[in-house]
Amino acid sequence: MNRGERISKVMAHRGWCSRREADEWITRGWVLLDGQVVSELGTRMEETQELTLHPDARRNQQRQLTVLLHKPVGWVSGQAESGYRPAVQLVTPATRWDQDRIPLVWTPAVTKRLAPAGRLDIDSTGLLVLTQDGRIARTLIGAESEIEKEYLVRVTGRLDALGLSRLNHGLSLDGQALRPARVSWQNEDQLRFVLKEGKKRQIRRMCELVGLRVVGLKRVRIGRIVLGALPLGQWRLLTDQEIF
Repeated sequence: MNRGERISKVMAHRGWCSRREADEWITRGWVLLDGQVVSELGTRMEETQELTLHPDARRNQQRQLTVLLHKPVGWVSGQAESGYRPAVQLVTPATRWDQDRIPLVWTPAVTKRLAPAGRLDIDSTGLLVLTQDGRIARTLIGAESEIEKEYLVRVTGRLDALGLSRLNHGLSLDGQALRPARVSWQNEDQLRFVLKEGKKRQIRRMCELVGLRVVGLKRVRIGRIVLGALPLGQWRLLTDQEIF
């Protein structure tokens, strides 16, 4: 950390919260520098100074929800577009998985500020994470994220050994070399992809470069969290014991 760094940046770098949450906590008087409440956004600190949080900040963070949704085809991950509905609208009492045993009193606050932590395009299905917790969003989609995402991809076309090798490493999109992936045959018409990045429609575009056409794409894992038996169109809460 450089001297004179913004407090909000320091908090995010330490993994306490997102920068947006840091600014919110500052405005609420929950951030202390050398024991004194920080009163102004943009305040900077030096390495020798002590940064602490009021207990209310942690209590607020513990109440933030993270939803695991089995997104169907035809729903967009983020904001509504071209007449298609955002996946957050699937988070209702009626669509909650009946195997989810975490106590929850339904209020409008359940879906307030739920934001997707990663893309899953409109033509794809599978695990989508929606969260109010900036720490989780940073873990999954931050610039330094190393979280794996696993997909099952049904394809048509012919793929030789060279093409499979290129899918694993050697392709470029938008003028940039892709990071190494792990791609293997799951069965005679389905590939298994494990990626650590998520460019727009990346898998579909990768397949096109080696002469394949994707006819079905499903995300089955993000980090250590698997889709499992969660039914299509339903959701459950991330438990306190689950870590990406």
